[in-house]
Amino acid sequence: MAQAQKTPIDLYYWPTPNGWKVTIMLEECGLPYDIKLINIGKGDQFEPSFLKISPNNRIPAIVDHDGPGGTPISVFESGAILQYLGRKTGKFYSTDERKRVAVEEWLYWQVGGLGPMSGQANHFRNYAPEKVEYGINRYTNEVNRLYGVMNRQLADHDYLAGAYSIADMASIGWMKSAERLGQNLNDFPHVKRWYDAVLARRPDFGDAVGNRASALLIRGDFAEGWAQYEFRFGASGRRSRSAAEEFNGPGEGPAPKASESSPTAGGR
Repeated sequence: MAQAQKTPIDLYYWPTPNGWKVTIMLEECGLPYDIKLINIGKGDQFEPSFLKISPNNRIPAIVDHDGPGGTPISVFESGAILQYLGRKTGKFYSTDERKRVAVEEWLYWQVGGLGPMSGQANHFRNYAPEKVEYGINRYTNEVNRLYGVMNRQLADHDYLAGAYSIADMASIGWMKSAERLGQNLNDFPHVKRWYDAVLARRPDFGDAVGNRASALLIRGDFAEGWAQYEFRFGASGRRSRSAAEEFNGPGEGPAPKASESSPTAGGR
């Protein structure tokens, strides 16, 4: 049985699909955590203090002060973080080898395919300074293919690896942007059923006025009023400064909109 977390985990974070993976896992596991905002639009990811934790200058990253042997450990890369937390808690990452292999297959499918290809499609469709039809078509079509792969898997599985797991947490955030990626979830009925089922697991996944990171961000509410929220996460009940203060300092106006920087940049 996993021991209770004594000290909140530090989560170095920005509201992207990669960041959401870890907030969802932390919430599902009931682990206390403190958000450390890394504003990728301002270049925080290149600060030397952050590079010591995440040498690839990408979010998310964590520091677990109650790491192996009771000493701190830092972990970067979203897939590695999910696996670490799964091993640490014994949740959502089966110890049965066959089941674990299935989880890893679909986790790596997301990390190596769904995420990067969605990011490229989003860039060429929505952020590139000039329209490049080859890039738009290449990555839109590849995302469509990956949705088809997912749809076939979910035709006879409730979740990607059978039972709900870190593989589902890794993928869910990327699906909320389907329309921006040139996709229609209604064309993939099994994916749509899965998407609704994952959001329904916790009311705060879809509650725009909740007090959890996954609640605020999973449906894109960042762009509509991030600054009004305060962070208070996990079992510790710890609260940071307001989000507006984290972004801009006290009294310096509202937080920037998500559209001011590509939401897929700086994360993995």
